[in-house]
Amino acid sequence: MNIATWLERAGLSHPDRPAIGYGTRVARSYGELSGRAGRLAGALRAQCGLSPGERVAIFAKNSPDYMEALYAIWHAGLAAVPVNAKLHGRELAYILEQSGARVCFVSKDLETAAAAHAPATLQRLITIGSREHEQLFAADRVAVAARSDDDLAWLFYTSGTTGRPKGAMLTHKVLAWASHAYLGEVDQTVAGDAVLHAAPMSHGSGMYIMPHVARLGINVIPESGAFEPDEIFELVRRWPRTSMFAAPTMIKRLTESAADCDPANIRTIIWGGAPMYVEDAVRALDRFGPRFAQIYGQGEAPMTITTLTKEDIADRNDPRWAERLGSAGRPYACVEVMVADGEGRPLPVGETGEICARGDVVMPGYWQNPDATAKALQNGWLLTGDVGAFDAQGYLTLKDRSKDVIISGGSNVYPREVEEVLLKHDRVREVSVIGRPDTEWGEIVVAYVVGDVGAEDLDRLCLDEIARFKRPKDYVFVEQLPKNNYGKILKTELREKDTRRA
Repeated sequence: MNIATWLERAGLSHPDRPAIGYGTRVARSYGELSGRAGRLAGALRAQCGLSPGERVAIFAKNSPDYMEALYAIWHAGLAAVPVNAKLHGRELAYILEQSGARVCFVSKDLETAAAAHAPATLQRLITIGSREHEQLFAADRVAVAARSDDDLAWLFYTSGTTGRPKGAMLTHKVLAWASHAYLGEVDQTVAGDAVLHAAPMSHGSGMYIMPHVARLGINVIPESGAFEPDEIFELVRRWPRTSMFAAPTMIKRLTESAADCDPANIRTIIWGGAPMYVEDAVRALDRFGPRFAQIYGQGEAPMTITTLTKEDIADRNDPRWAERLGSAGRPYACVEVMVADGEGRPLPVGETGEICARGDVVMPGYWQNPDATAKALQNGWLLTGDVGAFDAQGYLTLKDRSKDVIISGGSNVYPREVEEVLLKHDRVREVSVIGRPDTEWGEIVVAYVVGDVGAEDLDRLCLDEIARFKRPKDYVFVEQLPKNNYGKILKTELREKDTRRA
């Protein structure tokens, strides 16, 4: 089934209900959004000459037009290629060429960069808000194109921190299963509930567009186009029962903000994209109350491998609460999850190995990349590259990415465990632990620290909390840590910096 059918149904049954909020005002009703998406779909088919299955890119910042373009692409039977608006033009060019996108929608302020790097394969660059763009809506509305469950809907390009980004093929079935999983296990949603897109719609936040359309919710977009706690709190006051997907760094900014916020209007804040340190989670709970859920997933299994529910996060009376707060929760009902050894065999409870997943929410492969597909999908399982362990109650704890594990003197050291300890110090704001090559130990543990604290204090803290061999051999104090566009700390870049420093 075409995922665009959900919008068509909403437009027919409840045309006057608000579909998109832009800042504090209603920008589109469901009738308007469905009608405009259908006409834009007609233009993509008739004027741009696109046939079902072809790819259309969106290189734009969050806006009502973004959602309109996304649904028009699906309505026409095409596949969307959402591209992070913060990428360099050369990075955009690679994705456009690799995906074979013939048309690209672009924000006005990104038009120059996109045009300068447009590959020969791109036939049309459409600037959102331009006269050319508006004229497309004069086309005749077409019917929603028939698509099968296994047809491509979204090419989700990885961040590419270790090489060229790969396009995870997300089918209509994958998007539908991810939406059902969200509504069933993360955030029960009813008509009129809002979701606030404070993170890029090209990635994690965009995955929550579909379930809210299915339930007649309101997709709210900040007008600033940036993540500003003051604006977020204003929008929370304006829109009832608001939910939001946020990276842990974003939640930390909200927690530390001096701006006033009444959390009563917050339905759920879902964190994902990186683990939340326990100390940060506790501070967020203290400020906003029991309104948090956690998801763990990847672009290859979008947002849907395990989830830590609001009930688990809120239950401070549970004797294992702190331990569970540090976990990634339990597998979704629609997916199998296994911790495996190097031969792909399941490991018993408590043993650490690679996290693997399979189910209808997992991608069928990478776009035009059979070698990467063969490495990622083996015997029906997605090999995530993440390291973790199950406990006796079925909760999965992430240790680290497999490439981030430090082997010192023959023993494995998981950076996150050391980072959790260092963050207990009240003068440590951020920390990232990496391995540094060493002739005697193979690798030694090195901590990069943002904060006003001395190495002696941190050493004492570590010796009180963890085994001596896990203690950092060196502390490097910095003003900030390198991060990507989503707030993830770039350990690869940190290791390169450390190598130059040595």
